[in-house]
Amino acid sequence: MKQTIAKGLFDILPYLDEGDFRYTHYYRYVEEIIHQVAFLYQYSEIRTPVFEKTEVFARSVGTTSDIVTKEMYTFEDKGKRSLSLRPEGTASVIRSFVEKSLDQRSKNNKLYYISPMFRYERPQKGRYRQHHQFGVEAIGNGSAEQDVEVIDLLLTLYEKLGLKNLNLMINTVGDKESRDSFRKEFVSYLIPLKEKLSEDSKVRLEKNPLRILDSKDKQDQELLKNAPLLQEHLTSSAKENFEELKALLKSFSIPFVVNNNLVRGLDYYNKTVFEVTAEALGAHISIGGGGRYDGLISTFGGPDLPAIGFGTGIERIIQTMIAQEAPFPEEKGPKYFFIPLEKEAKTFCFSLVHELRKKGISCEIDLKAKKIKNSLQQANTLKAESVVIIGSEELKKKVAVIKNMNTREQIEVPFDKLIETMEK
Repeated sequence: MKQTIAKGLFDILPYLDEGDFRYTHYYRYVEEIIHQVAFLYQYSEIRTPVFEKTEVFARSVGTTSDIVTKEMYTFEDKGKRSLSLRPEGTASVIRSFVEKSLDQRSKNNKLYYISPMFRYERPQKGRYRQHHQFGVEAIGNGSAEQDVEVIDLLLTLYEKLGLKNLNLMINTVGDKESRDSFRKEFVSYLIPLKEKLSEDSKVRLEKNPLRILDSKDKQDQELLKNAPLLQEHLTSSAKENFEELKALLKSFSIPFVVNNNLVRGLDYYNKTVFEVTAEALGAHISIGGGGRYDGLISTFGGPDLPAIGFGTGIERIIQTMIAQEAPFPEEKGPKYFFIPLEKEAKTFCFSLVHELRKKGISCEIDLKAKKIKNSLQQANTLKAESVVIIGSEELKKKVAVIKNMNTREQIEVPFDKLIETMEK
């Protein structure tokens, strides 16, 4: 019986189907640019396990968040311990930061990761049960300048990948005092409207009212039109921080829109939150976002340090690039593709391939070569720069035919000059 992939997952293949995003070359290219941009901004890579103790995510993301209540892959191991596959990146990074005392290594830790994430949600276009995410966490600096650096890094990545029509939305969810003041008035406004709220928002009204602002339900959004604004309850320090952020973005000519309903979907955010959308196929889709989470580290038993970060889905990036027709570099093939047409030629070519690879020159050999036409088609598919043909005539003359696949020019090279010629 043929085995099939589990629902909501996909393979990433070394072959390109027209219009598909699941192509290893696309992923490698995006990841290469990510590493370049991270280095440019001096962020260091961190790698954490794909699963953690469930409490790590419940503590950070929040027990009332959709991730914890609906979307986590949670299981018991043989020791009856509750473990969960990683649904987002920040919690694991903070757990590692505290456990390994990284604050003792540097006063300002700037970290990034490229990792698979797992969420149990209904599979649909752009949403999968395993996806890949690039994220950064800047720990130890609470300034508006740090907020701007993180936002600028994300926008720089998108720009280097050729994305267009980007829209940066920002907001502040204030400090604890701001949110406590707003929550009272917000709940008072919503209680008389409770029966008109979506089922999810009815639950949120009891457990975490601010999450209602993040609702995608059209009826909820209609009810929120006359709701009090969090911005009217900001403390002077929270307001000052947000004004400084906006002034800095303007000074660097980074366009933005203030979205008063933007709160993001995770419970740990405070002060700055932001989201980037891109126009694709006639609609604006969210491709990345994040915010500040001062205070989270101390709940993990670590020092009370400020921090800010973001996450952006690699699948979303690639799909948007395809939709916007952003250029991907052409995948490179081997420098030489060997076509041995005799058994003795195969032994000779295989030895050459081995030697050239040791010298750092990429090569491939058709070990089943019979008809030169078929071998040339294979070389063309692999995008080989040149082919090396050795048959019975070449063995007699002790020469190899090297044919450039772009110019179609070919030369004969004596066996004793082959390595020297190919190294040039």
